[in-house]
Amino acid sequence: MFCLLAWDASGQDIQVARLFASASGFALRDHWFLVRVLHEGTRNTAWLVMLALAVAIWWPFGVLRQMDRGQRVQLVASTLLAVLLINVLKYASTTSCPWDLSEFGGVAQHISHWALGMADGGVGHCFPAGHASAGFAFVSGFFVLRQHQPRAARWWLVAALAAGLVLGGAQQLRGAHFVSHTLWTGWLCWTTAWLCDAAVRLHRCRRTSA
Repeated sequence: MFCLLAWDASGQDIQVARLFASASGFALRDHWFLVRVLHEGTRNTAWLVMLALAVAIWWPFGVLRQMDRGQRVQLVASTLLAVLLINVLKYASTTSCPWDLSEFGGVAQHISHWALGMADGGVGHCFPAGHASAGFAFVSGFFVLRQHQPRAARWWLVAALAAGLVLGGAQQLRGAHFVSHTLWTGWLCWTTAWLCDAAVRLHRCRRTSA
């Protein structure tokens, strides 16, 4: 969290955005691979994975067979909760996307996403990065697996983080998000999964004691 706060304070978001844009906008905004594959395709794939995990609560497959039903419920619930949190925050945000900034051909002014309630003149609803959560939200699997299957947990974590960074990076190239949007999405998804896991462990401990 402190590293992310330091990144925000450094003002590097706008510097990185300038690497991929000019006064006429982001050249890769409508690139077919970024739009069709890394945006639309991966979003649909993420929901299919989510559906498969939900079905696996009753009919587990692969590594999910090593979890009990409660753990499989935790996996699905904490993943959905992370996605919901990101979307709620994004809906409430007044921060506009990089492609909306006047510097890149839009109408908005660059204002920190921590300037809560301060409108930047654009459409807003761009912080945190919703698309990156299609990868980061699955870090919940690490917390469910780590106690009994540490090897599988590490691979699951690597896959979720890699997916989130790739999806977030693709949106940065298009001008849909700043670097900090992606990084804060990862932190929020991680923290949500961690808190859910802590709550489940506490509940199980109390039930065992009772």
